[in-house]
Amino acid sequence: MTPVIAFGEALVDMLSSRLGDAAEGPETFTPYAGGAPANVAVACARLGVPSRFLGMLGEDHFGDFLASELATHGVDTSGVVRTREARTALAFVSRDAQGERTFDFYRPPAADLLYRLEHLPAGVFAEPAIVHFCTNSLTEPEIAETTLAMAEMARRAGCLVSVDANLRHNLWDGGMADIGLVTRLLDAADLLKLSSEELDYLRADHTRDGWLAERLAAGVKFAVITDGPGEVTLKGIGLEDRVSPPRVQAVDTTAGGDAFIGGLLAELAEHGIDGDWYQDMAFLHRAVEIACRCGAHAVTRPGAYAALPDRQDLERLRR
Repeated sequence: MTPVIAFGEALVDMLSSRLGDAAEGPETFTPYAGGAPANVAVACARLGVPSRFLGMLGEDHFGDFLASELATHGVDTSGVVRTREARTALAFVSRDAQGERTFDFYRPPAADLLYRLEHLPAGVFAEPAIVHFCTNSLTEPEIAETTLAMAEMARRAGCLVSVDANLRHNLWDGGMADIGLVTRLLDAADLLKLSSEELDYLRADHTRDGWLAERLAAGVKFAVITDGPGEVTLKGIGLEDRVSPPRVQAVDTTAGGDAFIGGLLAELAEHGIDGDWYQDMAFLHRAVEIACRCGAHAVTRPGAYAALPDRQDLERLRR
């Protein structure tokens, strides 16, 4: 089975006790382990795939909490670096009545932004792996340089590079993601995941089909476009398909997208990354159906790691 390596931020989601406009009693916040790439590492581990997380945490209480949670869920944390130079990042999460969330980030400064190439474990890409990135590690110049260099290193080493756009505009200077910088990372991917809303932001004045064709021409082998509870679009060179997710009542959508891409990577890890996996539409359709079940399960529970499904959860949802 191909291992999955996820790089980027692990942070603590402080989840509000209020749902929608309800204002009964004082508002309280419960800490949940989170961070998009860390969520993906946990998602894969819970589905039985060898999973490793690369990143930096502060030498503080929240860093201890995240390191413990990652290990508890079966993630290899030997690539996690600790620092006293910055604190572990926090995100205060509010939810509306449909479970859709908004984030107030306490980052920068944060420990995850201080990770550099010299922190990479020796031989980390020596064996074939699926290496996963998100764009939240592009928001500061030095961590952006590190991220782009790592993606190039992984691809040259024969790894499969996965990128989830996962745009969080309020992490960027000026309050909007840098389209050019984000696109550089997307074009370094073999597998690309983004939401319909993210696609519309990144394509600017291009048509959807035209923008996606540019990504495929740049080297992306396969792209999936999610649309909340709506259909997922699958795009490859000469290939297109759609998958409908299960209908569920969302409670907290924080980890829905991460559960989805984690489920897809887990299926790809079992299938293997040799050969033309990106042209096997029967496999890809089936893998995206399973990924949809992963996302559907996650949004019915609060928090991130705690909401990610294992194989038994997926079987129950299929029934």
